Amino acid sequence: MIGHLRIQLTWPRHIVPGMTMKTITCALILGLFGISLAAQEWKPVPGHIMTQWAADVNPRNPLPEYPRPQMARKDWVNLNGLWEYAIQPLDAPSPAKFAGKILVPFPIESALSGVKKPLTREERLWYRRTFKSPKLTGGKRLLLHFGAVDWEAKAFVNGKAVGEHRGGYDSFTFDITEALKPGAENELVVAVFDATGAGQATGKQNFKKIANPGRISYTPSSGIWQTVWLETVAATHIQQLKLIPDVDAVCLRVTVAADGVTPETTVEIIALDGRKETARIKGKPGVELKLPIPNVRLWTPDDPFLYSLRVRVGHDEVTSYFGMRKIALGKDENGFTTMLLNGKAVFEAGPLDQGFWPDGIYTAPTDEALRWDIAEMKRLGFNMVRKHIKVEPARWFYWCDKLGLLVWQDMPSGGVGRGGNREKEGVMGEPAVARQFEAELRAMIEQHWNHPSIIMWDIFNEAWGQYDTARLTREVKQLDPSRLVDSASGWADTRNGDVHDRHNYPRPACPEPEAARAAVLGEFGGIGLSIPDHTWTGSTWGYSSVSGERALTRKYLELWREVWQLKTNKGLRAAVYTQWTDIETEGNGLYTYDRKILKVNANEIADANRGVFTAPKTFDVVVPTAQTEALSWRYTTAQPSGDWIKSAFDDATWRAGAAGFGAAGFTNAPVRTPWESDELWLRREVVLPQGELHFPALRVMHNQPVEIFINGVLAVSVNSGRPNYEDMDINPEAVKAIKPGVNQLAVHTRRGKRVPFIDVGLVQERRQ
Repeated sequence: MIGHLRIQLTWPRHIVPGMTMKTITCALILGLFGISLAAQEWKPVPGHIMTQWAADVNPRNPLPEYPRPQMARKDWVNLNGLWEYAIQPLDAPSPAKFAGKILVPFPIESALSGVKKPLTREERLWYRRTFKSPKLTGGKRLLLHFGAVDWEAKAFVNGKAVGEHRGGYDSFTFDITEALKPGAENELVVAVFDATGAGQATGKQNFKKIANPGRISYTPSSGIWQTVWLETVAATHIQQLKLIPDVDAVCLRVTVAADGVTPETTVEIIALDGRKETARIKGKPGVELKLPIPNVRLWTPDDPFLYSLRVRVGHDEVTSYFGMRKIALGKDENGFTTMLLNGKAVFEAGPLDQGFWPDGIYTAPTDEALRWDIAEMKRLGFNMVRKHIKVEPARWFYWCDKLGLLVWQDMPSGGVGRGGNREKEGVMGEPAVARQFEAELRAMIEQHWNHPSIIMWDIFNEAWGQYDTARLTREVKQLDPSRLVDSASGWADTRNGDVHDRHNYPRPACPEPEAARAAVLGEFGGIGLSIPDHTWTGSTWGYSSVSGERALTRKYLELWREVWQLKTNKGLRAAVYTQWTDIETEGNGLYTYDRKILKVNANEIADANRGVFTAPKTFDVVVPTAQTEALSWRYTTAQPSGDWIKSAFDDATWRAGAAGFGAAGFTNAPVRTPWESDELWLRREVVLPQGELHFPALRVMHNQPVEIFINGVLAVSVNSGRPNYEDMDINPEAVKAIKPGVNQLAVHTRRGKRVPFIDVGLVQERRQ
């Protein structure tokens, strides 16, 4: 049924000179259908999958939320939206003419930028827009803030240079007051250079800047990728807050850095529980003040309570918030060294989260998308997340604070150390590159140390650029003694820091217990499952793979049972599963890259993440494997013609052999028929009982890629081998093809690098 459409047209109150009936009519039509001129100038570039939030991006006002919740002011202007852009040779001057429009703050390589073009190392990206300056009276200043620009940014206001900054993950501010035309239109131009890899901290951005990166390197994010905004401040104004919860002393230690101070300048700080004032203190800027918090309510993942904060310096006031919590090392009930939250041992279970989006690359399409990720992690039973070699916008940390998710924050990897490997750290490369890396490391800590959710800083990942680990660990601990430090997550352990962090794929493992460090598992899992129509490209990969949701859920539960056993038996104190979502060609996420499909059973994995398990699924054998019987198959090593997967195919010329098929040297199962060729085709008729099978699965051992068909329908396709029998989900269409009586199994497999072996049986889940 088509509903009624009610239309109300309002004639413009004022007809300005030059407005014709044609323009009035066009304006009415555009308004009628909600189409703005900005929307006409912008649309996402097609070519890859998108998230559901891409449709909510408003080109007139993308990401409109105040970007810095822990130091917010009322008098601000968001500069996100459509800017002009141009790509010029690196040594070329500012362009006389711009190429088109780009939607800020989405990287130029992203679909949501409206451009989706790579930026090479030989090019510079130019942005331009205008803004109206307020009339600044009483000595007020106008600040230009950038959430983040990757990598080198130079800003010009009305042709005058107002500042430059290097670093792709930290925020920066320029005072542009002296370059303004007060009360008039002003021109803002930003020039960006991004080599992605040459002396930069880049994380998982593809440092080669090729068009189609793969495996564990992804599309780069060049240019402005976080919110840009203007803020009017008093001559004396707050520059930074440092908030340290001191649970033992029952106070919040506050240091206020301010600009334009005089000997008479004072600071006033007020803490609130909702609207009720909890505490108040006055003091001087630059001096640590201890704000007592009576009847303190502690922040935890189960009760993420946040106090509000108001800070005044002269005529400047900002609002903020804080959580009272303490993170430290101690002993658990079994005497293992552990991480204590507010004095209590908490096992930390979380996903590896790399913060990539198919439509915005480094930039989430909306604030709700950021929130959704955090809320969904909580729903699935996680109490922690490892933010993997990327630093998010402040609003991501805000949602972790508000919803209650512990954060391990990685420093984005850079190519500083040279010659490191799994056993040893590297040595420092170019000193200038090291200075830049260490400056960005300090900026990451100083700009985010007020977030109660962050409990640990990770300096290096897997010896990627690792060097001077002991020195850098000491410096990070001195800079922020209120948190733990993971010197190196995985690989080269130098026996520094607060945790011994091991990576192990796919099964979990535990470092040897130590008296001074907690044993943690920084990465494991990585089980791949490709979901058609929800992949970045046609093929994906994982550290191993399964055939469907039920198989992935079973494997996930199996791995997490081992994790919790390691907790009890070996003293493991935290585990990080790889990973939260698929990313481009990497298909080992719990969610698809577009966040539209959860690839596991939500309730079962939420229980597993909390250490709660039901009895493992058991299976009844329908068609046995070579483990128990020497069943005969028809086989050939030559490419068959016709519909060899169908029941009607005549395989009389094929040879007969007993399963399993393999080469000498395979020891995990019986080899009864030799297989030495590059490819192998198998067929076998099986007789199934009357009645519908209960969640049937194929029980398969294969040491190389395999395709299995049932009655001519593809049932399982797996690109990687596995050296043990596993029960694989059957594609729904193939399940429908299964029938009582005679059925045809057909198998195609290819020889890989491992010793070849193939064996196939059929099972069904036992009814509970």
